[in-house]
Amino acid sequence: MHPRDQTIFALSSGRAPSAIAVVRVSGPQAGLALTTLAGKLPAPRQATRRLLRDAASQPIDDAVVLWFPGPASATGEDVAEFHVHGGRAVLSALFAAISLIPNTRAAEPGEFTRRAFENGKLDLTEAEGLDDLIHADTDRQRRQALRQLQGLLGDRARDWRERIIEASALIEAGIDFSDEGDVPAELRAPAVKAIKALHDEIADVLAAQGHSERLRDGLVVAIAGAPNVGKSTLINQLARREVAIVSPYAGTTRDVIEVQLDLDGYPVTVIDTAGIRETDDPVEQEGVRRARARAEDADLVLWLVEAKQAIAPDAMHSIRSSGSGGDRSAGPIWVVRNKMDLGGAAPVPAGKFGISASRGDGIPELIEAVVTFAAGFFGTGEGAMVTRARQRDLLVRASDSLRRSLELVEEGEELAAEELRAAAYALGRLLGRVDVEDVLGAIFQKFCIGK
Repeated sequence: MHPRDQTIFALSSGRAPSAIAVVRVSGPQAGLALTTLAGKLPAPRQATRRLLRDAASQPIDDAVVLWFPGPASATGEDVAEFHVHGGRAVLSALFAAISLIPNTRAAEPGEFTRRAFENGKLDLTEAEGLDDLIHADTDRQRRQALRQLQGLLGDRARDWRERIIEASALIEAGIDFSDEGDVPAELRAPAVKAIKALHDEIADVLAAQGHSERLRDGLVVAIAGAPNVGKSTLINQLARREVAIVSPYAGTTRDVIEVQLDLDGYPVTVIDTAGIRETDDPVEQEGVRRARARAEDADLVLWLVEAKQAIAPDAMHSIRSSGSGGDRSAGPIWVVRNKMDLGGAAPVPAGKFGISASRGDGIPELIEAVVTFAAGFFGTGEGAMVTRARQRDLLVRASDSLRRSLELVEEGEELAAEELRAAAYALGRLLGRVDVEDVLGAIFQKFCIGK
């Protein structure tokens, strides 16, 4: 029997022990599993209390069971749920009893959601939204993922694809009636109008998104500068705990230290790097190399200098020529003057940053500026549609194909029709309805087991 035809089961709630645990069963044998353990099928979609028994009629647990006959279920298949007490012994006994049902096996990560996708219960953008919702760490990540799960992009993409197919039908009708005089021209005009409107809509979505797909990974902020300017003190201040060793000796920080922060709902990774300087110490040299590489790839660099210290532009900008050469474009560098509490420093100009990392002076203003930067970086709109690089790439392909179809329509309907087919194909891949086997495994294997 093919694995997709087998019945699967898994714990669909939190790790044991817990007050209540939910075990889900999906597939053609779900009804048999429920009947075998609970005695008989309850009424569909009604919670029913039952004493569960194993194959030897020994009691397993006093539980609540539910029955969702397909296709009106989460996966589109027959689904049974067992709500039991969440002790490890209870779950072990329940899993053992379910596994005795013929053609029943433990589910793989993401297999329930994959079956829902394959049975048309959700498209690929909604499945990606569910994955993002499971892994959301901040409120903004949660809201973006929930909008995707509710079909924000998928609904628009389906509408775009249907309109492309309609325009393509007009163009191809012109090909079929090419010997009918002015008929092709009459069909071409509304098709061109529709294609232009579609192209403009998709282009507007792409232009308005900022780096919205990066919200899943978060903003990367690197703290860089010469040794002993207070980088480790600053990251401890931002994290509100001691994550880096603070020492008066140069070269204390040898490796890159990362801290995950939630700043007004934006996920931010702050990196404390080794002091950038010339050194003969091979270990410190490696730390400096790593510091330059991470700063090169950062979305924002906070270059720390002492309040009385002159800024060395050559050292500051050297991090933009020695990095790892990643895909991200170089982010801005903000000069932050530290140790303002020691006195003797010139006033900080408006729009610049002066702080005391040891006392916390100026830290709220610096954080507020980082939040403002994050809002502009990710895009401030609540309706951001693009949440993954895969989605952006396919929308760009569709937009490019629509643009080329407009350029080619006067040269020949056949060329324009081919570009329209390419645009519809790109949106089909976006929704997961055509030729997406190469991405399904990569997406669903990241899900937790039982989802």
